[in-house]
Amino acid sequence: MTTPVILDVDTGVDDACALLLAALHPGLDLRAVTCAGGNAPVESVVRNTLTVLEAAGRLDVPVARGAARPLLEHPVDATHVHGLDGMGDLDWPKARAHADPRHAVELLRDELAAAAAASADGSPDRRITLVPLAPLTNLALLLRTHPEAAAGIREIVFMGGAAHVGNATASAEFNVFHDPEAAAVVLDAAGELGIPVTMYGLDVFYEPRVSAARAAELVRAGGRGAAELGGRLIAYQCQRFSSAAATIGDAGAVCAVIDRSGVMTHRLPVRVELAGTWSRGRTIVDRRDWSGDLDHDPHGVAPAAVDVCLEVEAERYAELWLETVSGARSRAGTGART
Repeated sequence: MTTPVILDVDTGVDDACALLLAALHPGLDLRAVTCAGGNAPVESVVRNTLTVLEAAGRLDVPVARGAARPLLEHPVDATHVHGLDGMGDLDWPKARAHADPRHAVELLRDELAAAAAASADGSPDRRITLVPLAPLTNLALLLRTHPEAAAGIREIVFMGGAAHVGNATASAEFNVFHDPEAAAVVLDAAGELGIPVTMYGLDVFYEPRVSAARAAELVRAGGRGAAELGGRLIAYQCQRFSSAAATIGDAGAVCAVIDRSGVMTHRLPVRVELAGTWSRGRTIVDRRDWSGDLDHDPHGVAPAAVDVCLEVEAERYAELWLETVSGARSRAGTGART
């Protein structure tokens, strides 16, 4: 039995690595991909997403354009990291396919309603694991406008936040920093609706890495396929940061869906800081290890309990990504949805 997943992306070099893994791994049933502005403007995100899926032989997967900007903030992209086109400026051929006419929130609503119906009346559980790898704007809009969609969600495994460090600022991780209100809404709604949440954040994000030498092996596969694209994405990062290896980044969150035993998690209360001068967008992870009287704390314990990833078997996840993208575990070209 495969695990049904929907990725919400802002593709993005590392989102592209994650898309390749989700599209090709035989243990996942990629039902759809939704797009939000983040690493790049949303129009570039849609184009990049379709390009990656075509390279993976998965044009059967619907792709929908979603939020172009955060709920309140002005958008601030990360093309200085991901290239002007958002995907390493690889000059890769554009996909022939077009986006689904529905808005991302509508596509999510429809897929989740179908999953809930398919899981009813004693049928096998076909509820969907949502894997947001972008700012959480689309999910915030979904859960507030269509809370009934929660019936079709098995869990949310999101790349974002951190218990210890930031990257967009000294305090905040980029996805949460880009739309902190959306992140706060999603955590609040997930608690209200009983949706399990796992946070794959910066505490583990950078650790699964692929060497430039392994990337070169993938590139030699040629043919403008998934292996070559995956290799070029890693090679771009190695060149960009003058390093001998590069992280698979967001793909680690997809690895966590496939192989949950590769991460160590702790169930912890999590809030999002919305007002701090230096800390806006920080995920406040409550790691206090005592259960005494909290009356002195005016905030109380955060209502959202999240499985926070604090350690990862980095080599294990890097090999999982490599084996899948290189074709050892691939189901590319099937063109079939189960």
